[in-house]
Amino acid sequence: MKNDIVNKVKELRTAQGLTQEELAQQAGVSRQSVISIERGRYVPGLALALRLAHIFACATDEVFRLEENGS
Repeated sequence: MKNDIVNKVKELRTAQGLTQEELAQQAGVSRQSVISIERGRYVPGLALALRLAHIFACATDEVFRLEENGS
């Protein structure tokens, strides 16, 4: 069984009216990192995941979710 981490970063960012650049600055990462996270190409480490949840004022599991795929 394969596990994939899916996220709602783009949805949460746009709901708060933030640009990718603004979110990157608040999170202390590059805009390219935000793009990669939103596209599912990069899974952030725990510290960044917690920072993003704090920025969005929600629980980490509201931003990131483990999805099980039968592979």
